[in-house]
Amino acid sequence: MAIVTNFSDLDLSKKYSYADYLKWQFQERVELIKGFILKMSPAPSMVHQRISSNLTGCFYENLKRKPCNVFQAPFDVRLPIPSAQKDTTVVQPDLCVICDENKLDARGCNGSPDLMVEIISPNNSKHDVHTKFNLYQEAGVKEYWLIEPNDKIILVYTLVDEIFIGLKPQVEGENIKSPLFPELEIAIEDVFYKV
Repeated sequence: MAIVTNFSDLDLSKKYSYADYLKWQFQERVELIKGFILKMSPAPSMVHQRISSNLTGCFYENLKRKPCNVFQAPFDVRLPIPSAQKDTTVVQPDLCVICDENKLDARGCNGSPDLMVEIISPNNSKHDVHTKFNLYQEAGVKEYWLIEPNDKIILVYTLVDEIFIGLKPQVEGENIKSPLFPELEIAIEDVFYKV
């Protein structure tokens, strides 16, 4: 496949690979889900960006002495999906924590991050709550956080026997406690600071 500079030149009914993805040089942000293109929302809102920055800071403070890396979107994560062809799923989570340096390369992460975070936007809630939930579970992501900005709720799912198990929803006045990182404790108010 040649270099593609216009999103409209792609056939959305066709399956693509990561090799194809690397040849796309257009403005639109996309993800590759089991070979199919999914156009992402336009630039995130200020609320979305503020939550992302707040949480990145919290992760950094709590994990800076560990061999873990925190990355914010846009950051390519190539997920190993057993039910799909190899190298056909590339996502850009809002945040991810990767503790295995061997998964990192010049293009992003090749493998499942330890923890993935998605901040729900009104126009992509089904994608984060359903599609990504299932993808991350199948890929073996150990922990998945869904953040709902409007109600200021955080849902934490932890992988147990290849199935995500949801913990009690976290609301203002509480602290998020990560099963994966027991020393990680973040006040909900810190995540939603100035939101």
